Amino acid sequence: MDELDQKILTALAADSSTSVSRLARRFKVARSTVQARLERLETTGIIAGYTIKLGDVALARRIKATVLIQVEPRSSASVVTKLKALPEVEMVATSTGRVDLIAQIACDTTEEIDQTLEQINGITGVQDIESLIHLSIKFDRAI
Repeated sequence: MDELDQKILTALAADSSTSVSRLARRFKVARSTVQARLERLETTGIIAGYTIKLGDVALARRIKATVLIQVEPRSSASVVTKLKALPEVEMVATSTGRVDLIAQIACDTTEEIDQTLEQINGITGVQDIESLIHLSIKFDRAI
């Protein structure tokens, strides 16, 4: 399952009556792409029914964290490249203020969060990091 599958499942879990066309518009992909994804998710048992019943592997809540990253001068590009290679890193943005980069990471366990933070801290060019673990989502307009 990739990021698009996760987004589709999250949207359907919130409102299982969402049309394929609406999902396609929302995620900026072709209608046929969403339809093919849904068929595959059904075939593999991730979607077990349309109330939506999710299979065991479907929407396991991942632990998310925001990581504030300070980098050495002129090393942002190489740090971003190395962050992009880490599958746990969902997003990286540049920032103004006391930090240079903001990353969002997602892991299945706190141990994985810890390992990912160690990997980020070990990247050449990273001076310091600060992590903020997401405890509960009050609302999310992206869902």
